[in-house]
Amino acid sequence: MRHPALGTLVFLLVVPMTVIVYVPHVLTHWELRPPLFPGARVAGIALFLAGLPLFVAFNLRFVREGEGTPAPIAPTRRLVVGGPFRYVRNAGYLAVLALVAAQGFFFGSGLVLAYAAALFVLFHGFVLLYEEPTLRRRFGGEYDAYCRQVPRWIPHFPRRPRPESKAP
Repeated sequence: MRHPALGTLVFLLVVPMTVIVYVPHVLTHWELRPPLFPGARVAGIALFLAGLPLFVAFNLRFVREGEGTPAPIAPTRRLVVGGPFRYVRNAGYLAVLALVAAQGFFFGSGLVLAYAAALFVLFHGFVLLYEEPTLRRRFGGEYDAYCRQVPRWIPHFPRRPRPESKAP
């Protein structure tokens, strides 16, 4: 793609906005219902505040580092391994799930939380059946090495080695 930023913007307006904004709105009409548990609204806000920067970072990484888009029809030219992708391979999907689940908690909607769970199942299937085999074909050993170092779904924050202290 010649203009990955433009392609990413178009993709965002169609796919994630449908998944993150339109469907939850249809399910809740963004009306507050009784909280699902004490502190659910605070949990929703916290999840939203964690998910939004992750969502922005993932999209920027695809444009800047990968020189492409998150859309399979205009994929990145390079394997994206920086930013949040240093800690988890599917940072974009996790961001989407966080933003959807946040709405379920905030609006008191078990239906939106069930939708988030269904999305996870769909995302996982897509990752296993399409995305990983495609990335393995395109990037070969580079992708295999990345997979050995970075987990698929649960972020891994490697410890920094402690500097050795020297006795006086």
